[in-house]
Amino acid sequence: RAVPQDRLRAARSLGATRAQLLRHVILPNALPEILTGVRIGLGVGWSTLVAAELVAATSGLGFMIQSAAQFLVTDVVVLGILVIAVVAFLLEYLLRLLQRRLTPWHGRG
Repeated sequence: RAVPQDRLRAARSLGATRAQLLRHVILPNALPEILTGVRIGLGVGWSTLVAAELVAATSGLGFMIQSAAQFLVTDVVVLGILVIAVVAFLLEYLLRLLQRRLTPWHGRG
């Protein structure tokens, strides 16, 4: 989203330089969306990594699950799936926590 023009005009009227506009107006306005993109990107990346390991790897969680499934070692399959889910949950939780700390104003009023 674009920065509201009234914020830019207000900062300029207070004598803000281009660098100050970028640091104090534009970046804080864009940061919530940037962090959301990072969160989504890491989630997609994690999913893609596991999927690639399932298909064509010789090590990793996906390979472990695939190998265990071939030999009907169900407990290893379930454990592998749980590890994948826990890592995904922790990534999401930590990134949301970081987003709340870096952008406390986002989502209010």
